[in-house]
This record gives sequence, C-alpha cells and structure tokens, in this order.
Amino acid sequence: MKMMLRTLHCFYSSYTKQEHAYPADELMPLTCRGRVRGQEPSRGDVDDALGKFSLTLIDTLDTLVVLNKTKEFEEAVRKVVRDVNLDNDIVVSVFETNIRVLGGLLGGHSVAIMLKEKGEHMQWYNDELLQMAKQLGYKLLPAFNTTSGLPYPRINLKFGMRKPEARTGTETDTCTACAGTLILEFAALSRFTGTSIFEESARKALDFLWEKRQRSSNLVGVTINIHTGDWVRKDSGVGAGIDSYYEYLLKAYVLLGDDSFLERFNTHYDAIMRYISQPPLLLDVHIHKPMLNARTWMDSLLAFFPGLQVLKGDIRPAIETHEMLYQVIKKHNFLPEAFTTDFRVHWAQHPLRPEFAESTYFLYKATGDPYYLEVGKTLIENLNKYARVPCGFAAMKDVRTGSHEDRMDSFFLAEMFKYLYLLFADKEDIIFDIEDYIFTTEAHLLPLWLSTTNQTVSKKNTTTEYTELDDSNFDWTCPNTQILFPNDPMYAQSIREPLKNVVDKSCPRGVVRVEESFGSGPKPPLRARDFMASNPEHLEILKKMGVSLIHLKDGRVQLVQHAIQAASSLDAEDGLRFMQEMIELSSQQQKEQQLPPRAVQIVSHPFFGRVVLTAGPAQFGMDLSKHKSGTRGFVASSKPYNGCSEITNPEVVMGKIALMQRGQCMFAEKARNIQKAGAIGGIVIDDNEGSSSDTAPLFQMAGDGKNTDDITIPMLFLFNKEGNIILDAIKEYEEVEVLLSDKAKDRDLEVDNMEQKSSENDSENQKSEKTTADSQDLSVVNQESVEESSPISQPESVSPADVDSASILSSKEDSCPTENHETTIHDSECTELDNQPQEQSKTEEESSPNVSWDNKVQPMESILADWNEDIEAFEMMEKDEL
Repeated sequence: MKMMLRTLHCFYSSYTKQEHAYPADELMPLTCRGRVRGQEPSRGDVDDALGKFSLTLIDTLDTLVVLNKTKEFEEAVRKVVRDVNLDNDIVVSVFETNIRVLGGLLGGHSVAIMLKEKGEHMQWYNDELLQMAKQLGYKLLPAFNTTSGLPYPRINLKFGMRKPEARTGTETDTCTACAGTLILEFAALSRFTGTSIFEESARKALDFLWEKRQRSSNLVGVTINIHTGDWVRKDSGVGAGIDSYYEYLLKAYVLLGDDSFLERFNTHYDAIMRYISQPPLLLDVHIHKPMLNARTWMDSLLAFFPGLQVLKGDIRPAIETHEMLYQVIKKHNFLPEAFTTDFRVHWAQHPLRPEFAESTYFLYKATGDPYYLEVGKTLIENLNKYARVPCGFAAMKDVRTGSHEDRMDSFFLAEMFKYLYLLFADKEDIIFDIEDYIFTTEAHLLPLWLSTTNQTVSKKNTTTEYTELDDSNFDWTCPNTQILFPNDPMYAQSIREPLKNVVDKSCPRGVVRVEESFGSGPKPPLRARDFMASNPEHLEILKKMGVSLIHLKDGRVQLVQHAIQAASSLDAEDGLRFMQEMIELSSQQQKEQQLPPRAVQIVSHPFFGRVVLTAGPAQFGMDLSKHKSGTRGFVASSKPYNGCSEITNPEVVMGKIALMQRGQCMFAEKARNIQKAGAIGGIVIDDNEGSSSDTAPLFQMAGDGKNTDDITIPMLFLFNKEGNIILDAIKEYEEVEVLLSDKAKDRDLEVDNMEQKSSENDSENQKSEKTTADSQDLSVVNQESVEESSPISQPESVSPADVDSASILSSKEDSCPTENHETTIHDSECTELDNQPQEQSKTEEESSPNVSWDNKVQPMESILADWNEDIEAFEMMEKDEL
C-alpha cells in the first residue's frame, strides 16, 4: 500500500512538474515531456482526447482524494480553476471529453463538496469546478443537433459544429458506446445545476439506440448512422465500440433510480448471455444472425464486463471470464489489445488499460476471496517490472517483445491506480465511504444522493416491447456474498479451477480414447476430403478433436483447433492432422483456374430481362461459357432450403431452377441433391445478411475434392442482397423466370419471345434471315425485326462484371447517349461505361421511337412504370430492417 502511494506521488509529481508535462494534456514518459496536440506527430483518432485542457490533471482529481492526498487535491483544483481553458480552437471527441473532462470536473466537484462539508479542507471552494463543468456541457450540446438525437462524434470547443472554422460536422457515423455513454455525466450535471437540458439530451440519445436495437436478437451494432439510424457495422459484442453503453444502462438505473434503464439492461443482458457469452469467451456475433460469430478474436476492452456482471449479480460467468483473461495476462505479462480464441496475440499493444484491474476489484469486493489480491499483486509487479520508466509508466508497444511506446494515457492515473489502491485498501484507509458513490466508466465518483435531487426529467418508463425474461438473476441489483456463496467459501475456486490451463498450449496427457477403453479399438481418423458439414457424426468427431467451426463476417467458414479442448492427446493429434489436410485441400482448390462472373437475368414480367444480377460461378456442373444460350426456367425454393439432404418437394423443383441457402454442406452436395430431384439448374443464395457483389469480391463455388463429373446442371452463387431481389420478386409475382448465362442478354427477352412467336407466320424469307438454334432456350430476333418493333438502342451484350445488381439497360433513346457505349440506369441517373463493345448497327441508331406495338406487347411506358415501382421496392429492401 505504501509503495503504491509513493509511486503515485512520484509520477503525479512527474506530470505536474512544469519542466516535464504540466500544463500539457499527457505525460510522455520516455522523453519526460508533455504531449501537446499539434506539436507531436498525429496519432489519428487517439489524439481526439487531447484538447489543450490539462487532461491528466482533471482526470486525476478524485483519485488524489481516494488516496488521501487532500493537500495535492486542493492544489490541483486551484490549478484547474486558474489555468485550464475550455475555449480552445480544437476538435475533440465528444465521448472522450465527456468521460474524462466533464466526468473529471464532476468527480472533482463531488469530492470537493464532501471535503468542504467535513470542515477540514476546501473551505474556499465555491463550486468553481461545477461551473466549469456546466460551461463544458454547453460546449458539447451542439453535437446533439441531429434528427436522431445521437451526437456527432466530434466537436470544436470554440466554434461548435458545421461552421467552416469548426472543421467538423460532416461525420455521419458514431459508435454505440460513443452515443450511449453520456447519461451519467450529463444527468449528474443536470442534477447538480438544476438545468435539465443535459439529462434530456443524453436520454434522447439512449432512447434512440434502444429503439434501433435489432428486435429479433435484442442486440445493437458497433456503429450507427447518426442521421438515419441505420446500423453501419452490424457485429455486436461487449468490447470496443459498445462496451460502456451496456455499463451505463445499469449504472443509470443505480444512480437515477429509473426502472426503464434496468429493464433495457436486462433485455440486452439476456441477449448477451444467449449469443455472445461462450464461456469463458465473449465473442462478437452478427445482430441479424446472432448464432454466427463475427470474428475469431477478442479485444481487451471487454475485460470490464466481469465487473459489470458483479454489479448485476451474475457471479459465475464473471469468475470464468476473469480467470480466462488472467491466464492470458500470465502468458503475455499484460492483456494484449486483441487476442485470438486460441489466445495468441492479435494486436500486440497494451496502453496500460485499467479494465481488468476494475473487474478484479469488483470481484474481490463481491467475494472477499484473497485470490484476487494475488491477481492484483501480479498486476502491480508486472507494471513495475515491465512498464515503469524514469518519468512514469510507458505503454507497451508489443507485449511479445516488451518494447515501449512514449505514451501514458490519463486513464492510467484516473482508473488503474484508483482500482488497484482500492483493491488493497482497508476501510480506514479511505477518508470517506466509497459505497456512497458510483463509478463512471472513467472511474470518476458521482454521489448516489443525486437520484433524489433536482429531478428535472420526469421518471417515466419509455421502454417499449419489454417482456419479462426468465432469469432469476434479475432479482438482484447488488451482489451479496451471503446469497452468492451460501456456506461454500470454495465456490469461486471451484469455478476457476477448470480454467487454470485454458491458455496453456500443451495438449492433455494421460487420457485414452473412449473407444479404446471399451476395447473396440480406435476408429480411423476423419480425413479432410471425406468431411461433410451436414454429417452429425463428422461434427461430433470435430468436437472431439478440439476443432470448431466459426462463421466469419464475410460469409466464409473458418476451422479453428483448440488442442486443450480435445478429448485426449491422441484426438488432439488427429485434429492437427485434419487441419493440415484441410489447409492443403483449400490451397489446392485456390490454385484452380479462377472463372469469370456469370449472370442471373430475370426475364419474366415486369422485369423483361432488365434486372441483371452478378453471380459467382461454380467449378463443377455445366460450363455456361460453352452454352451461349444459357439455361432458362422458373425458380422454386428447395426443401430443405439448404439443399443438404434429399429434396422433399421434387414435384416443385422438377424442370425448374432450384433456390437454396448457403451453408451446412458442400456446394457439390447441394447440386447433386437438386439434380436428383429433376432441377435444371441451381442458385445458391448467401446466408450472410447484407452481403453484396457491390462490396464483396467475386465468389466461386469449389468442389468437394471428389470427382464432380456427375453434376451436369449449371450452378451459380448470389450474394444475399442479390438473392433477396429474386426472393422478393417471388413474393410479389409468384412466377419468376430467370436466365442463367455467362453474359446478360442484350435485349428485352419478353419482347424477343413475342416477336419470335409473331414472326413464325411471316414469309419464308424472314425465316431464312433468322438465326435459329432448336436446342437453345433463347432465340435471337433478326435485325429487321428489331427495327420494326423496338425503339430501344441496345448494345450487343452486357457483361455482369460491368453491371451492378438491379441495374437496367437504357430504355429511352434520349436518356443517355448510346453511341459506341453501353449504358446503365442507376436510380434514374445515366452513367456511361467505358471499354464496352463499340460495334452498333446504324439502323438501330436511326430507329424511330414512334412505332406501333403489337397488342400482345406491353407499351414501354407501362413497362417503365412497373420498373419504377420495382426499383423503389429494391431500394427499400436494401435498407437494413431493424
């Protein structure tokens, strides 16, 4: 304890010394000077926390009082009041300025009035810090001037928003935590001052985030558009970008006493434990498909979550996750910024983050288990051994090499020292009752009596569609060791024990196979070429070998082996062999010739060939480049929809092009199943929500490592966005006909068919001029027929690589110049495409727009009217459904 006090005093003095850092925002511990924004090389978004307002000084105010450094606190407050300027022409992060500066001023004010009431210190204090906090609050308010109420991510302290000199106000996105981590500071400011606008603004932002949660999963994404409310990043977790949003929902209930915040937190917490929590891991998932993991690594900010679970009262998963994190720390000395599911370093930096120390403190408070004092001791020893430098503590640039970065963030003194001190402090070491305060996300202290003071905002339950959740933990708001550990002091240890070696690379030893123990002899290992994802036995074997399947955000499936999770050392070795074989198989498939994109063209009413969807080819089945006519037919969904077993509706798919969803089995297996049912072709639709050929590289379906010569039908792959266009067309029109081809056909196919039928009764001379192919699904009308029937000047062909999903060919002669160019129409705008075929018939160019249409042919105006309705529907469909 004494060592910590001396250390803090030493390095706080290093900052406050004029020749070292003060009044700069941060101390640079390697070069022993202050970091002043604009005078040092830019570090990007990290520098948005710096506003030339002596950040470290403000952020450390209440830490000094916690450590009973009241004299230093009084001097620091005088410096803040005398020297700090909040009117600088500088663009800062609204989020960081709120939690560090506004929170620091309010925390300092909270302990200042406490000391003044005790009558020993701060007798001169007259709410100067609160007045500065109010000034800063007004400077942040313009950021909330959006239609949604979500704040802009940045603001100019002097000029506010949107003004030319402000140099900000053009951003469209913000993170969920950035918009959802304001309520404690802004509500406290309103309660302290009696000015309601601050709390109202923060509540409006929280209300909007709650309304925009994904309703089926009750999860929120990482990044949201502040104007439209659309989710920009649709992955969800409890780490970076979301973390403190959940924290502030629960703590807002504790501080403000509003039940709606608890109801929202409970709803989100149920979703977190249902989808994100995979003990002891906490893995990001997709908000629309929460059973699919979004990535294979975790970031260090999620280390706060066990502490929040303690406050919530759910102790077991808190112990599990904390122990896993501690094992990672013991392996790398510090918690890397990100690490993989098999506990390798993903991002090697460590900026001395305090979240793990925070959770350690709360677990010790809840359990009284001395084990967590040992954890804290390890943290202190590692800090002194690996991070301590002459002028402070330096961030780790790489935990693997031990290299340093000339950086000591303000949160190190504001949070890390505070939590570590409180972990070891006895009650008499603290001059006030810490239980009378709640910690903000920056560990600033706000008094709980604010819940009954200046309630400027009426407490009404704005939570909608809240349903009671079956979770007895919701009865608890504060942990109680008598409830959590009834007559069982070894409870926490029993939870930790199985996780002691979770990070250890070694495989389990001395365990024999189950089959061998029963005398049946070992089964032959599963080979990669034989693996089928739809085979339950294969999946069980994978599990036994410690191999798990992870669905990535881009739609791919990744195999990851955790040797420690294998049933035995022999199973772990089989898993390693299986992984090596799978890598070789994948490499072999990647070496196969890359095929060009294909086209799926909707040819039925009201599309008439104008909707061309870019499709990925298959390395098996009919080669559409050798069958120029393509394959034409009506579409039908297969049952089961994944196509991974025998088709149960063969009468529906027979003679049609079968639609299937990606996943559960090999593509070749899907093709064989629908071919057996009589389908003439197949379209596999990506199951990754929102995927599109606009943003993703071309996807080509590989074989299964076996001979695929038995597959003779064409197979194409559509991303989710393009596939939904067909599915929505089926809902609207029931009968939808498509053409699968290597290139989009160059005219209105429905009109072609009409002309073909009418021309069959014409003269023999016309028949001789027509190009015929009885085996083809599509007939090409001669040039003279085009002149007589169509006012549209069309190019020879349209490559799907040059056409966006749902793009259409030009349908009016004056809509775009078509000479020597292909044209497409996107949202009623004309765009010329370069490098297109330049041969065009003179007669086509001169064809008159005033022609008589056959009664059987729909007038162009009607077709375009139908098309406009469809394009509006497609645009709506592209929007995220929340």
